[in-house]
Amino acid sequence: MMGFARTCSVALVGVEGVVVEVQAGLEPGVAAFTLVGLPDKSLSESRDRVRAAVVNSGGEWPQKKLTVGLSPASVPKGGSGFDLAVACAVLAAAERIDPRRITDLMMFGELGLDGRVRPVRGVLPAVLAAADAGYRHVVVPERTAAEAALVPGVSVLGVRSLRQLIAVLADEPVPEEEEDAPGEGRPDPMLAGLAVPGAGTGALPEECRPDLAEVAGQLRARRALEVAAAGRHHLFFQGPPGAGKTMLAERLPGLLPPLTPQESLEVTAVHSVAGTLPAGQPLIDRAPYCAPHHSASMPSLVGGGSGLPRPGAVSLAHRGVLFLDEAPEFSGRVLDALRQPLESGHVVVARTGGVMRLPAAFLLCLAANPCPCGRHGMTGEGCDCPPRVVRRYLGRLSGPLMDRVDLRVTVEPVARSELTGGARSEPTAHVAARVRTARERAAARYVGTPWRTNSEVPGHELRTRWRAAPGALAEAERDMGRGLLTARGLDRVLRVAWTVADLAGHGRPDEGDVEQALELRTGVQRGAVLAGGWS
Repeated sequence: MMGFARTCSVALVGVEGVVVEVQAGLEPGVAAFTLVGLPDKSLSESRDRVRAAVVNSGGEWPQKKLTVGLSPASVPKGGSGFDLAVACAVLAAAERIDPRRITDLMMFGELGLDGRVRPVRGVLPAVLAAADAGYRHVVVPERTAAEAALVPGVSVLGVRSLRQLIAVLADEPVPEEEEDAPGEGRPDPMLAGLAVPGAGTGALPEECRPDLAEVAGQLRARRALEVAAAGRHHLFFQGPPGAGKTMLAERLPGLLPPLTPQESLEVTAVHSVAGTLPAGQPLIDRAPYCAPHHSASMPSLVGGGSGLPRPGAVSLAHRGVLFLDEAPEFSGRVLDALRQPLESGHVVVARTGGVMRLPAAFLLCLAANPCPCGRHGMTGEGCDCPPRVVRRYLGRLSGPLMDRVDLRVTVEPVARSELTGGARSEPTAHVAARVRTARERAAARYVGTPWRTNSEVPGHELRTRWRAAPGALAEAERDMGRGLLTARGLDRVLRVAWTVADLAGHGRPDEGDVEQALELRTGVQRGAVLAGGWS
C-alpha cells in the first residue's frame, strides 16, 4: 500500500507568493528520490539536504521509491525554502508523524545537513500568501518568527531544528536546542541567508537620521523639500557642486510621515525578498531611501537578473525616496525606464523565466550640475564648457521624464554669512509636523476616493470637483497662452498649488498659492514666494 502525505509551502514570484502543495508518495520498489514540479537547481538539491537532515535528526529514511510533487506543476519554483515542507511530507508518508497534522500547515525554511532550520528571505510575503489562501498555522525558522508574526490572524511556530518540529507534530517532549553563538567579532552564520552582501538600502536608524537643522541657508530648496514631502511631488535640484543638493535629498525621507501598517507590510515584503531587511528589525515603519550610483544598470534599477527577476532600486524605494545624484550621468535608457513606474506606481518586468509585477510607488529626487564642469553660471568662476556641450549634458534628461517632475529648483551656493552666521535652521521634526498636517488635510478632502495625496489626483478632478479660488489661475493661464506651460503642466501646477494651500491651511488655492506653485514648477522666480511663506 502506498504511503501518502501532503502539506504546503510557498513559491515566491517577486514579492508575491503562490501557495504550493507539497505531496510525498511512497511505493514499493528500488529506493529512489524523485522531485517533480518545475524545481530549479537549488530546489533540486533539497533531496540531499532533506535526506541528511532527517537522518541526522534521528529519523529513519524510507527505503522505498519516493516521489515528491510540487503542485501546481506549471509554476516555476526555486530556493531552499521548501526544505522543511518536503522533509515533513516524507516523514508523514513514512508514518513517522500523523499525515493529518501537517495537511493544514504552511512550512517555509531551509534545512542544514545537521537538521537545523535556517532562515531564508521572503518569509513575510510567503506568510501573507498563505494567509490569503486561508492557512492559519505556519512553521518558520525561529530567527524569522517575528517577521512572520506581522501577518494578522496567523499562528506562528518558530523552530530551531527539524527534531523540534517532529516532536511538536508527534506530541513528544520537545528537545532543547542550543543556539550557536558566533565568535566575538564574527557574523552570525545563521543570518547569512537573510542578507545580500553589499545591500545598503533601507531606512536609517532614528539616531543616525540626518536633520534639516544642519542645512545652512537654502530657504527656497528647503521649501521645495517640504512641498515634495507633503504632496508626494517629484523633485529636481540643479546647482553647482558643493551647493548642498545631496545634503538636502538625504533629509527628504525624514520629512515623510511614518508608514501605515499596510504600507509597512508592503515595504517589508520587498526588502525581505531582496535581502535588505535590517538585522533585528522585522518591520520597516519609516520611509526607505535608495540612492544608486550613476553606473547602475537597467536590471539593478528597475528589477531583473537571470531567471525570475529580483526587485530593483525603484522597488527598494517603494513608499520612500529614490535619489539619483548626478542624474545626467545615468544611461538615457535607464532614466527613461522610470517613466512607467512614475505614472503607475509599479513596474512590470518580463523575462524568459516569467513576468513579474513589482511595487514601485516612490518619490523621485533628481540632482544635476549645470554643466559637465559644474561652474556654468557661477559668479567669478570660469566655465570651459561650450554652449552645445551644456545643452547636450542637460538634454540627457529627456522631456517626457522631466515632464513628470513637478518641482524644479536651482540650488545656489551658500553665502558666507549663512554658513558662519550661527543662525540655526528649522529642524526636521518641525517641518515633518507641518507635512503630516498637510497630508491629513488632503486625506480628509479625498476621503471616499482612491487618492490620498495631491500628486495622485487627475487634473480633470481638480478642475471640476476641487476648484481653485476665482482668478487664482490667471497667471498660469497667461503662461499657458504664451506657450510656457502645457496642458499637463497646468494640471501639475494645480496639484502643487493644492499642496501649498494645505501647508498654509487655506481652504483652497488662492493667487499666492498658485504663484508659488508656478515658481516651483518652472524654476522661474516670481518675486513673492520667499516673502510670503506659507501664510
